[in-house]
Amino acid sequence: MMTAETVLTITQQALELTILLSAPMLGAALITGLLVSLFQAATQINEMTLSFIPKLLVMVIVLLLAGPWMLNMMVEYMQRLYSSIPTLIG
Repeated sequence: MMTAETVLTITQQALELTILLSAPMLGAALITGLLVSLFQAATQINEMTLSFIPKLLVMVIVLLLAGPWMLNMMVEYMQRLYSSIPTLIG
């Protein structure tokens, strides 16, 4: 039977998975942005597109490297969720 506890547990697991899957992309963008900002401050180049292109390239590389892991995590979560439907319905 679906109780409030069950709904909260499923929601918590979904949020944890979301944070875990977004962390590599956000971390790479953060580090790249920091490095580009340091470079811009050192060279006094204030071009907005200079920060966008490296972030985009790094995020594509991270997605290519971490993509299979991210997909595997999502598939495992969905399989666990779907297999628990009979017990949730009661």
